[in-house]
Amino acid sequence: MNSTTVRNLLVRGMLAGLVAGALVWVVAYLLAEPLVDEAIAFEETQEAHGHAEQDLVSRALQSTVGLGTGVLVYGVAFGGIAALAYCFALGRIGRFGPRATALLLAGAGLLAVYVVPFLKYPANPPAVGDPDTLNQRTALFFLMVALSVLLAVGAVILGKRLAPRLGNWNATLAAIASFVLVVGLAYAFLPSFTNEVPEGFSASLLWRYRVATLAIQATMWTAFGLVFGLLAERLLAPRTAAAVGASGAESQATPVTH
Repeated sequence: MNSTTVRNLLVRGMLAGLVAGALVWVVAYLLAEPLVDEAIAFEETQEAHGHAEQDLVSRALQSTVGLGTGVLVYGVAFGGIAALAYCFALGRIGRFGPRATALLLAGAGLLAVYVVPFLKYPANPPAVGDPDTLNQRTALFFLMVALSVLLAVGAVILGKRLAPRLGNWNATLAAIASFVLVVGLAYAFLPSFTNEVPEGFSASLLWRYRVATLAIQATMWTAFGLVFGLLAERLLAPRTAAAVGASGAESQATPVTH
């Protein structure tokens, strides 16, 4: 793949990320922001002496303009990085077309980058989590992300190497089993933080918030896969209807022989 194609895919990836970010903005505003407001209200009621600190930016601005700016910038950066990963993966993970490769990459990315770490270290709303363990929890989450991505890449490599001996189906099952086994060991040995929910905090609110964050990530990856797959296909496998139409008379005059 030449540098011009990589650059064109990078631009299309950033555009797809921008579109995905706009959709995430809507989903986050509708699903997550009301839950954040509930969590903040609970946090304020738990503060001693009732002297809450004044926010430098109003909550209304945070949940609209601030949220939108953040997710759009993140979407563009996300799209660029995912497009570069796509350039590396195209043609190396099987005989899939540009659109199918984009969807497979998005699905694998959602699983490895978010779902696997999320199951061990799920997102918490305001008021949940000990501030003293924040840095440790953040570091462990990113460690889990890195480990999950490396294991996913390793599983793909293992599957391709086993395929000539075991066949594609059995090699795929063996690769998946290896991935699940090592991830399970990581879950078992890495520390957990399950006792940091304050007394009286709604279990329903915590559950709904975590489902909302999962929906946000699913929206980001799915929208990117669909939009970028379409753009990549138009670049890498453009339609040839115009060329066929221009040479139609010649094609009719020269029948195809077998």
